[in-house]
Amino acid sequence: MLTSINPKLPMRNKAASREFYIEKLGFSFFGNADYDGYLMVEKDNIQLHLFEFKELNPLENYGQVYIRTNNIEDWYKLAIDMNLMLPQAGHLEIKPWGMKEFSLLDPDHNLLTFGQDI
Repeated sequence: MLTSINPKLPMRNKAASREFYIEKLGFSFFGNADYDGYLMVEKDNIQLHLFEFKELNPLENYGQVYIRTNNIEDWYKLAIDMNLMLPQAGHLEIKPWGMKEFSLLDPDHNLLTFGQDI
């Protein structure tokens, strides 16, 4: 039986990623040790793991994760209020596949798409 999934995304700068996920998105540090080059954060029922990749070119990063939520408008408001980077096609909208979605980019251009069933 599969019990969870913890996506691993690349990061260039651990301090910048920590600030983004913890200070801006409200995640918490996860784990009982602070590992060099590795960051684990969690919020509610999800965890994201980030690994150091200093040579990463953000414009060539295709890291993506889809996060389901039951309060999409709150997350979208947070993204707007915090002036987070939304890609051109990332604004909140209802998709033909029955989801209300928006996307934002973290400091390394990992694409975080938030979705809620309609």
